[in-house]
Formats: sequence, structure tokens, C-alpha cells
Amino acid sequence: MSLQSGSSAAHSLPSERRFAGIAMKWWVLVSVGIGTFMTALDSSVVNAVLPIITRDFQTDMLITGWVVTVFLLVLSGLLLTFGRLGDLYGHKRVFVIGFAIFVIGSAACSFAPSVWALIVSRAFQAIGSAILASNGPAILTTTFPPQQRGQALGMQATMTYLGLTLGPSLGGFLTAVFGWRSVFFINIPIGLFALVVATRVIPAGRITNQGERFDPLGAGMFLIGLVILLFGLNRGRDWGWLSPQTLGCIITALILLTVFVRIERRVPYPMLDLGLFRSRAFTVATASAIIVYLCLYSVSILMPFYLIQARGMRPDQAGLILSAQAVVMMILSPLTGTLSDKIGSFWLTSAGLVVLILTMVLVFLLGPQTPLWRVPLLLGVLGIGMGLFTTPNNNALMGAAPRHRQGVAGGVMASARNVGMVLGIGLSSAIFSTVELQAQRAGDPLAFYRGFHATFLAMAGVALAGLIISTRRRWTG
Repeated sequence: MSLQSGSSAAHSLPSERRFAGIAMKWWVLVSVGIGTFMTALDSSVVNAVLPIITRDFQTDMLITGWVVTVFLLVLSGLLLTFGRLGDLYGHKRVFVIGFAIFVIGSAACSFAPSVWALIVSRAFQAIGSAILASNGPAILTTTFPPQQRGQALGMQATMTYLGLTLGPSLGGFLTAVFGWRSVFFINIPIGLFALVVATRVIPAGRITNQGERFDPLGAGMFLIGLVILLFGLNRGRDWGWLSPQTLGCIITALILLTVFVRIERRVPYPMLDLGLFRSRAFTVATASAIIVYLCLYSVSILMPFYLIQARGMRPDQAGLILSAQAVVMMILSPLTGTLSDKIGSFWLTSAGLVVLILTMVLVFLLGPQTPLWRVPLLLGVLGIGMGLFTTPNNNALMGAAPRHRQGVAGGVMASARNVGMVLGIGLSSAIFSTVELQAQRAGDPLAFYRGFHATFLAMAGVALAGLIISTRRRWTG
């Protein structure tokens, strides 16, 4: 009897371990998902409370605007650096440190005694966000088997869009009930919970880069070059796109980034392994992601002006309509991620880009008499296109990178999103303002629509170029 019992227990042990392993990977997804959600939430929630922060600190919007700008610049500039550090020293170790930095930065933001203290605290918080954003995809890719990679990345994408969708409304609610400091304070208990989960469930993994060293010169050159580029594009609307300040930033950044590439070609252990771009799948996924996010953020920056300024809607009505795109993406991303595990990324990303081109054309056709009920439907179609493209493309990008470069690949993926975002805001603003100004000088009563239409005609062309580039992945599987 005891022998039978012992034999039964021995047989049941492997199945119990398999069950524990299956449960553990979903807890890993919970931990990474919370980090993704909080990073996305904090990138969108602050916009809703900037006027309140400006009033409380008795300053002006030019200064409080840095609360948003510094977060974007620091986050974008450090993504590759922390992805590389994760590859070198273990993604779990770096990820857990990132969570701790994010929680401490959130606490500092919530207790900031001045606007400048808040700006510095946001920069510190962005360091934690950069660690989470670059190492999260690498942890999921190495935790889940290849046949579930798209599903995991899709669920992570859902958390991103959930954070972006809830950000403005949650920020407004918390500020109205508890004050603007609660927007940052709420990160502390949630972050501590996720930190404990991450410490317990994320596997330590095997470090495959033993003997390699960090490249501080390359990291510094990339950080400075990208920050100057993004800063110039961010300020171009205020300075003027052909002003000496804007052109100086862009030219200086291009020189620094060119020097960065030369450094990476020569050092034995580069921060960014340029060999990754020998893979057509990796290069195509990166380039097409930049183009897609460029188009997306052109809609994000100009559609509120169409609804509020041109069509006279209230901000709360416009906000509800604008959430349609993110809601559709939130629902669709896990489905397309799972599907990409089964059929690959080519047909899904191609379909997404076709829908994106169609959406740019439909936005181009919006006019002063267009029924407003069409706008949320149009944004829903945009969400379908983005949902079809984004997760399968991320799956292809992460799958094209070797295991010991997953952190860098995650950094490239997040950097492509941020660079596309800033390029979209900069390019759409430049086209719109230039054409609108010319029409105003000519006395055209439809000057707004001239600029609006010119912008999205150009975006349709950009999306078409993205489709052409993306189809080159056809022969890469």
C-alpha cells in the first residue's frame, strides 16, 4: 500500500511541476503587464492634470510642459541602454531594479514641493519606465514558448492601450476627488505589489553574455543624439521648423547618431549590435513600426483640433470619441498576437497597413459637413488596422533577435514607437501649420481644412511606403 502510494506520488510530481510552471508564466505576464500599464498610464495621465499643476505651483505652461517633455526625452534616450544592461546582467535583476526606481520616482512626484522638483522626479521616474519598457518584452519572449510569444506580447499590448485609454479620465477623476498628487501616489501600492510578484515569479534566466562588457561611450552618444533630435522635433512647432534652433538640433543630432553608428561598428562589445539589422525581418519590422506610429500620432495630434476647434465639440465629448481607437486596439491585440503564432506576421501586418492607408484617406475626406457619428467609426477602423499590425510586427521583431539580444531588441521596439510618435507629431504639425498659414494669408475661409487635408494626404503616402517596406518580410517567414 505504501509502495503504491509512493509510486503514485512520484508519478504525480512531474505533472504538478508542469502545472506550477504553466501558472508561473502567467504570473510573469501579470507582473510585466502591470509595469506596462503603469508606464503607459503615466505617459498619458499627466496631460489631463497639467493645468491644475500649473495653478497650484503658480507658474506657467511653458515650465509645467517640461513635466511631460522630460519624461518622453529620458524614456526614449535610455531604452537601448537598459535593454543592453538586461542582456548583460539578467533581465529579471534589471527589471526589478526598474520597478523600484519607478515606485520611488512616483513617490517623489507625489510629494514634490516645487515644479522643478516635480520635473526632476519625473526624469527619475522615466528611468524606471525605460527599464520596464525595454526588459518587459524580453522577459515575456524568454518565458513563453515561441508558439505563445505573440499571445503574450498581444496581452502586454492590451495593457499598454488600457493605460493610454484610462489615463486622461482616471487622471481627471483622481484629481477632482483627491488632488493631482494622487495621480502619482496611486503608483506606489500597485508598483509595490508588482515588485513583489516580479521578485517571486520571474525566472532568473541564464546570462549568455558572460565576458561581454557594457559600451558607455556608445550609450552616451546615443542618449545625447536621440534626446537632442527628439527635443528639436518637440520644440519645432514653437520655434519654427526652419528656425536656426530647430535645424541646429536636427543637424547636431544626426552628426552624433552617425558617430554612434561608427563607434558601434568598431568596439568589440557594442551597445547596439548592428548585426541585428542584417536580419531582414528585424530591419523591416523596425522601419515599418516607425512609419505606422508616425501615421497614428498624426491622427492623435490633429483629430482633437478637428473635433474641438473646427467642429465645436466640448473637450469631454471629443475625449470620448478619441478613445474609440485605443479600445479597439486593446480588444484586438491579444487575438492578432495569438493568430500570428499560428500563421506568421506577413498577412496580418500587410492587412493592418492596408487598413491604415484606407483610414488616412478617410481622414483626408473629413470636412465641415461630415456627420460626426462617422468619426468614432473611422477611429475604430484605425484601431483595427493598428491591432492587426502592432502585435504581429512586435512578434516578428522579437522573434528575429537571438536569445542573448532580447533586451536590445525590446529597446529597439520601444524606441521605434517613441521615434515614430515624435516624428508623427513633428511632421504633421509642420505640414498642417505651413499649409494653413498660406491659406490664411490668401484669405481662404477653409484654411484649417486645407492644412488638415494636406497633412493626411501626405500620411496616406507615408502609410503606402510602410506597406511597400513591410512586404519585404514576405521572404523571411
